[in-house]
Amino acid sequence: MFGFLGPLILWLVKKDESPAVDAHGKEALNFHLSFLLYYFACAILMIPVVFLTFGFGAIPLMPLFFLLIIGHLVCCILGAVQASEGRLFRYPLAIRFIS
Repeated sequence: MFGFLGPLILWLVKKDESPAVDAHGKEALNFHLSFLLYYFACAILMIPVVFLTFGFGAIPLMPLFFLLIIGHLVCCILGAVQASEGRLFRYPLAIRFIS
């Protein structure tokens, strides 16, 4: 849930040292903030559905939540690999909060 704190702190501390660090930090921070928003949206959607259906509404919505978690993890790994090779990785589904 607080996965955006690492990229935020590193970006704030190191952004002036290198344009590459600035670009990678913005991308990672935008990605993590976007997925934080997606997690909250999924939770807000699930809460009334679960209460209105006495828990049975969670059955079709849980795969959506797990796909969101798996997609987040896969994109984090791909971004880390690309960054270690010196290439900028444009995260899919990232809202550009910071440009």
